[in-house]
Amino acid sequence: MAEVGQYEGEQDIEKKIEETRQRFKNEFLQDSAEKYDSRDVERLQRDDALVEGYLTWRLFVVEDALKMIDESLQWRKEFGLNDLTESSIPKWMFETGAVFLHGYDKEGNKLFWFRVKLHVKDAKTILDKKKYIAFWLERYAKKEPGMPLTVVFDMAESGLSNIDMEFVKYVINCFKVYYPKFLAKMIIVDMPWIMNAAWKIVKSWLGPEAISKLKFASKSEIQTFIDPEYLPPHMGGTDPFKYSYPPLPDDDFQTPIGDNGPIVSEDETESKEGEMEIKDALESSFNSEVAAKPKKVNFLEDSLRAEDNDKVDTNARTRGARKPQTTFKGPLLDVSPAEELSFGSGETEKKTLIILSNVTKNQVAFKVRTTAPEKYRVKPSSSHCEPGASIDIVVSLHGGSQASPQDRFLVMAAEMDNAGSQELAQFWKEVPKAKVMEHRLRCHVLESVKPPVSLLRDSPVETGGGGPQELNTAQLMRMMACNSRLEQKLNTCLWLQKVLTLLVLVLVALNLLCLFLLGTSQQPS
Repeated sequence: MAEVGQYEGEQDIEKKIEETRQRFKNEFLQDSAEKYDSRDVERLQRDDALVEGYLTWRLFVVEDALKMIDESLQWRKEFGLNDLTESSIPKWMFETGAVFLHGYDKEGNKLFWFRVKLHVKDAKTILDKKKYIAFWLERYAKKEPGMPLTVVFDMAESGLSNIDMEFVKYVINCFKVYYPKFLAKMIIVDMPWIMNAAWKIVKSWLGPEAISKLKFASKSEIQTFIDPEYLPPHMGGTDPFKYSYPPLPDDDFQTPIGDNGPIVSEDETESKEGEMEIKDALESSFNSEVAAKPKKVNFLEDSLRAEDNDKVDTNARTRGARKPQTTFKGPLLDVSPAEELSFGSGETEKKTLIILSNVTKNQVAFKVRTTAPEKYRVKPSSSHCEPGASIDIVVSLHGGSQASPQDRFLVMAAEMDNAGSQELAQFWKEVPKAKVMEHRLRCHVLESVKPPVSLLRDSPVETGGGGPQELNTAQLMRMMACNSRLEQKLNTCLWLQKVLTLLVLVLVALNLLCLFLLGTSQQPS
């Protein structure tokens, strides 16, 4: 019954996506195709996750989603999002450090920092500032598609001169309309009391979809959302990060942070971790001759021989691994899952699969990186995939390690022009960066969910391998939409209750005033 319910839920979403596309084509494209960038229209037609994002944000009301898509695509063409580059933004904007990406919140969402004290209202530069924000959001959307952001407004040492309501409204609109499902939270830190009125206006702009995502926090409360390691010292944190430009501070894109500090380079990894990796190789070998002369194995880039050996026992290797349910469709490889590697909370649920499918007519080389190499083992982590073929990659937690939402995986792929004539190590040194496809995945720890018996009949659940039951994603979306509507009604009721209370107090005051005036008029003169 659970599988049937899940299937029906997926079918409903697919129908909504198809209806949205068809109506957009019939109602918006026929007479006004020049309003949009053709690249955005093409993406809308092929990217299910994008359309689903608009539908989810609009509570699966197709009419509302279409209006949102129309506004979003017009904005993208107006700002030239598909051609917006670092060089098209004035250099001084990057140098101020008023806006940047750095660190993660406790849920593993990337932090998008706004240092309000560095913003000065200026009508002459407002357009460039808007493009600056669009540049950061578009850059992140391409680097980590589908992964939300937590916006942090650092209000320390700011005043009314730093508040630009037009600019703030634009930032909110970016998350409300242009990048659906992109906002995880918006945290206002250390807000001066004099700005209360301004932020009440901002709160009204967010709308019911995002109002619950707005959080106000003092310096002592911010650690509820963000660990000290990603907070600056003036917020009571221990993060030594200091903004500087150039280059852009994409810390986790180039030198990701693991549990024990920055990931070292490939050459350093081979030399510094060689001893640990040889030990792993020895433990997995039953051949004394091999044990006597172990071959150094790089965790981040396994040799082809290791990959060949893995093929022999693929079934045994993948047994017990959690299978992905979603797929990212890339230009070279389809990657499953699309966004998250899911690990269970139990001891027997520490294995998961990445499935790569070659969609080209050539061999495609790939390698898998992680921000926490001491915690994970990836087999194979470097190899090639034949045209039309698929490869199962097993990602398993090492020893007693636990998965964290802040852990990231990077899948890199590039077409091999001269198949069979190149060694992988040499190939990766020579391949141009422009020809490398990159796709990022984050980790997600699934908590065991045991729904009440009364809910089992109505809520589709997933029961893989007799493990704990988990609520289906589509069902959760519907529940969230229902909760949102109930929350709106509750807020309306609370507002009415406050108004009625105020009216009662006014009536009581008027009654007392009348009694006072009546008593005064009856006194003898």
